Amino acid sequence: MERDFIDLFEFQTRLKQGVESLFPNRLWIKAEVSAIKARSGGHCYLELSQSDEKGLVAKVNAIIWASKYRFIAPYFESVTGSPLQEGMTVLVEVQVNFSQLYGFSLIINDVDPEFSLGVKELERQKTIERLQKEGLIDLQKELALPRLPYDLAVISASDAAGYRDFIRHLDENPYGFKVCTELYPALMQGVDCPSSVIAALDAVLDSGRRYDAVLILRGGGSKLDLACFDDYEMSAVIAQYPLPVLTAIGHDQDHHVCDMVAHEYVKTPTALADFILGIYEDEDAGLTSFENRIRLAVSNRFYREEALLDSLAARVKGGFSLKIAAMESALQVLQTRIEAADPRRILDRGYALAVDGDGVVLKGASGISSGDRMSVLYADGQLECTVDNVILRSPKIC
Repeated sequence: MERDFIDLFEFQTRLKQGVESLFPNRLWIKAEVSAIKARSGGHCYLELSQSDEKGLVAKVNAIIWASKYRFIAPYFESVTGSPLQEGMTVLVEVQVNFSQLYGFSLIINDVDPEFSLGVKELERQKTIERLQKEGLIDLQKELALPRLPYDLAVISASDAAGYRDFIRHLDENPYGFKVCTELYPALMQGVDCPSSVIAALDAVLDSGRRYDAVLILRGGGSKLDLACFDDYEMSAVIAQYPLPVLTAIGHDQDHHVCDMVAHEYVKTPTALADFILGIYEDEDAGLTSFENRIRLAVSNRFYREEALLDSLAARVKGGFSLKIAAMESALQVLQTRIEAADPRRILDRGYALAVDGDGVVLKGASGISSGDRMSVLYADGQLECTVDNVILRSPKIC
């Protein structure tokens, strides 16, 4: 039995005519770059794809000829800050091509860099809205950063200039402050960056070491290089992380979703080192101020106590002086009275003092008998006498 057939080349030729007739003109296509390879000859070969929630739904090979690629590549990088690479969503101007030998492909004539930036920004806004709805944006802010964060887990690429700058800035601080850092290496760009950073965050918790904070360092790059730090999964893990997470990812113009959910964020790794050192400087200044206040308080207390002692000494001295003066005055009065009562003073005034034979002062005539011996004392001498007769006077009747 004879069969109708055509050979393969004719079949491919008819396909070529049919396919290319459907799209005779250039058209713009949105797709994701799933693979890219620039050859030594200058041509660039790509694999473009599209996925949905179920997975890959479309895939096609594409090529940028060297004559176009030498202009497209530098222009795209100058606008986006990043070269064409895997994981990017791009808007490409293509010409449909079907080769009898190589099959179906797309010839790329132009790439719109502004579209790639816009797609990333749209994804970023959707991520922010989702995190806000889930209440994750401010979770990290509720954690308390230790007063002096000392044990720090650092997530960064080990060969990153930003990481080296951070360590050097910490180690060479003029105050001699010391902190302990431990590096947990991770990819800091590309489609694998989020999963790599999440794995590093898990490794920090699995280490069993009690860190005061986790630091994520990148140190700048192009917008598309840093777009991975707008990833929802990584941002959600950071937001719910049990330790304070501090980020230093990009340059001054960059503010990523990971920065928004972090406990603290600064622009550069050196700025983060300054932030850590600033905490120690503030504490040192506080201690110095406290020391000065204590010194001043002790000095003031000393001066007050010294003044009080001087006042007390003056009062004691004044009291003793008054007491001594009073005692001296009393002694003077007593001395005057004693001197006034001295019998010798009486004798000096012309009076005489009579004493019996035993030297006892005779205060009256009673008790004296005739023949008793007595002495009469004068200021200038005494008389030794014998009583011849005693004459007593009658008591006076009032």
